[in-house]
Amino acid sequence: MNRKTHILILLTLIMACKKPYNPPAISSPGSYLVVEGVINTGSDSTVFKLSRTVSVVIGANAANPETGATVTVESNTNKSYPLKEITKGYYAAVGLNLDNTLQYRLRIQTLGKDQYLSDFVTVQVTPPVDSVGYTISNNAVNLYVNTHDPNNNTHYYRWDYVETWQFHSEYQSQYISNGKAIVPRTPAQNIYYCFGNDVSSSIIIGSSAKLKQDVIYQSPLTQVVSTSEKLETKYSILVRQYALSSDAYSFWLNVKTNTEQLGSIFDAQPSGAPTNLHDVTNPATPVIGYVSACTVQSKRIFISENQLPQLPSWLPVYPYNCELDTNYYSTPHSGYNAVAGMLIPLPNDDIPTNPFSAPGAASPSGFLSSGVDCVDCTIRGTVTQPSFWK
Repeated sequence: MNRKTHILILLTLIMACKKPYNPPAISSPGSYLVVEGVINTGSDSTVFKLSRTVSVVIGANAANPETGATVTVESNTNKSYPLKEITKGYYAAVGLNLDNTLQYRLRIQTLGKDQYLSDFVTVQVTPPVDSVGYTISNNAVNLYVNTHDPNNNTHYYRWDYVETWQFHSEYQSQYISNGKAIVPRTPAQNIYYCFGNDVSSSIIIGSSAKLKQDVIYQSPLTQVVSTSEKLETKYSILVRQYALSSDAYSFWLNVKTNTEQLGSIFDAQPSGAPTNLHDVTNPATPVIGYVSACTVQSKRIFISENQLPQLPSWLPVYPYNCELDTNYYSTPHSGYNAVAGMLIPLPNDDIPTNPFSAPGAASPSGFLSSGVDCVDCTIRGTVTQPSFWK
């Protein structure tokens, strides 16, 4: 047999020996409770998200909120503070203003009467955020946070953030159809300027435990690329800071390693994250999450487009391909009234922008128009200006 024949036989044997592998995470019918949140002992709201794990199956719905549960915060002096379900799977209480010298835990009773309980935890007093800043490099805005504890007590930190930005649609529409005619828009019908929002999705933690001083300097938060619409007009980020116990930090570090730093043979192998949550009804069933209690500090900054490089590489890229169409009152050659036929009837996917006049015409010849994606910013944001905006 020649070399090609040997290779063909070898490949045939390899293919014949191939067996499907169904990892336990896929085949297991278990659905475990996931608890996300912090007991905020200060004046801000305490919010917990409860959900269930889903099997790793293509097409499986990733959103699996735990609804209808009874959730309470309890102190070690037997006082309880109920949380109310504000939307599916989210439970909240405003301004608990708790005694920071006490210990607290979380109690959960599901709609199915299963009981979950966290360990009592000591309140961590979070030092203020010193500053939130940014550097500009590699065609991006790189945001960071600075903080320190003058008492040298904290050492372990976690941050999350909420981004808000003002943007506009590709084309501005100054006219609207009322179903009978094209009329000017009122200020209340503005769909050109909008506000967008996003929240952090990665785990952001830091530690000064190995340093002589409890100082965190320029800890990275996130990066916004130069062509992002977030930087088109004005961008704002609200950073929230949480002090952690060493056990809580170990939990978040483990989760970060398992979810964000795997993928090559040189990465750390996945392992179970330590938790202080327990299934009282079924003690052998794992619960995912870690309940901390702390005060929360925050700081907001704004970045305007005039603070950024005025270069072509810093121009925002619109997310859709947009073009303007011409709609004549009397289309050349055919005489078709495209304004009456295409723009006035409602509902309509084409939105008029401005009138236009053909060369030599003494009056408007029709209206320019474009699709909803290119004219109406409300499909990706809201026209309501946030109360904190300036």
